Formats: sequence, C-alpha cells, structure tokens
Amino acid sequence: MTLPRRVTDLFVAATAAALLTGSAAATATAANGPAPLYNSAQSHFVGGDAAAGLADLHNLLAKAPDDAQALALQGIWSDYTGDVAAREAAFNRLAAVNPGMAQGARNLIGAIGAAVGTLPNPVPALAGPQTGIVVLGYGLLPDGSMRPELVNRLTAAWLQSIAAPMSPIVVTGGNPQNGVPEANAMASWLIGHGVPAGRVHVENRANSTVQNALFSSQMLRDAGATSAILVTSPNHIRRSVADFIVAGTRVVGATTSLDDIITQLPPPSKQDQLGIYLDATRTFLLPATR
Repeated sequence: MTLPRRVTDLFVAATAAALLTGSAAATATAANGPAPLYNSAQSHFVGGDAAAGLADLHNLLAKAPDDAQALALQGIWSDYTGDVAAREAAFNRLAAVNPGMAQGARNLIGAIGAAVGTLPNPVPALAGPQTGIVVLGYGLLPDGSMRPELVNRLTAAWLQSIAAPMSPIVVTGGNPQNGVPEANAMASWLIGHGVPAGRVHVENRANSTVQNALFSSQMLRDAGATSAILVTSPNHIRRSVADFIVAGTRVVGATTSLDDIITQLPPPSKQDQLGIYLDATRTFLLPATR
C-alpha cells in the first residue's frame, strides 16, 4: 500500500527531527564506536603497525565483545605477532559467536603457513584433468602488449600445460590496456603457442591477487577441477598460494618462472609476510573498512 504524500512527508520530517536531536550524542559515540576503531585497526595493519591495530581491536571488543569480524582480525594479527595465547583466545571467543567464521579464520592461518613454506619451483608438476592450471596476470604495457615478466609466466604455464595435457587452464587478470585485458592477451599467447583454445578459460575481471583467487576458484569449479597448480613469478607465489587456499582452492602445485628465483628461495621474514596476511584477510572477505 502506498502512503499518502502528506503522511510520507510527516514521517520523513519526524525521522529527520529525531536524527538531528540525537546527532551530537551520536557523533560523540561514533567517534570511538566499533566502526571507527575497526577502520583505524585496519589502517594500522596496512601500515605495518600490528601492535597499534591490535590495541584498536582490544578497545573495540571492550565495547562490542561479540563483533565477529573484529575477533577474526584479532586472532589473525595475533598470529602475525606470534602471540599464540591471544590468537587462541580470540578464535575461541569467535567460535562461540560464529563457528563457521572461526573455522574459516583457523583455515586462513593454515593457508598462510602453507604459503610461507612454499618454495618457488620452475619444474612443472604432473597432474590429471581434475587439477586446473591457473596463470596469474601481470600489468600490460599501455599499448596492450605484454611485459617480459608476463611472458616468463606464460612460458612456465606452457611447459606446465605439456606436463599436464588434460588439465583445464585458467588465465586470470583484468586491468585492460588499449582495450585488452591481461587474461585475453594471455589466452592469445597460449593459443598461439599451440595450446588448444578449448582448454583455456578466460577470467578477465580480476584487478588484484585477491580477485584472481576468488574469481578463478569459481571458474575452476565450473570447469570440474577440484585442485589447482598455480603459475606466477617467484616473488608472487607465496601470496598467491595463501589467497587461493583461503578462496577454497586446494593448491597441489606452485610453478614459477625462472626470473629472480634464487632470491626468493629463503622463507620470507615476518615483515615480508605482511602482504600475505593482508591479502588473506581480504580474500576471507573481512572488509577493509566499514
């Protein structure tokens, strides 16, 4: 039923008056409320100050102890700082509030551990048709042509496609230049080098590694693949592995190009793991701000 115009106007006016009456108190409360504290914590994490971010979350949870997103972040970043007791306390509290999110957050920690332990490996892996090959994109030149690093990734993917001739291949990357998305340029290269066009699935919306993982994981499932071999550069493989595992893809291989592989063999320092943690929380769909 549609309200008469006069009644609607009165309702809007009354609502506005109520909002104005409480605006001063609401502003004072909001300044230190859950959303600003959450946003401040995320800003600190992005800036590399985990201690300050955790302090914001502590203050947030004192006001909103059942805030599931804050509890998840508290557990994840406590793990980053090495505070196992705080991590477990946060995850146990989260389990009482949102068991599914608690299990997902624990899986995220496992994904990061798996990623940190991954070594760049230029040797293709053997695989069957249930394992997809995912090639991650890299920014194109302004004219839409490929940079050498992307060609290196595609060369590694081409070798991997020979070692796993029945595996579907997903090329992922948006960021079009001169009207050409990364994935379309990648597909053309692979097909031009003899890979059957029917094997190549084009995911050309992703603008980040997080979106590579989220969008490609769904495409893999649609193609009937239950696991994946990731193909990217050595300095990108660990972050990619974490994101794809968090996105629900079982990663069974991580193949890289040869460029700069020696420097990427040692495990990353805690500071170098910052980007892995940040990406993993975004793939877990914890909002950057709210």
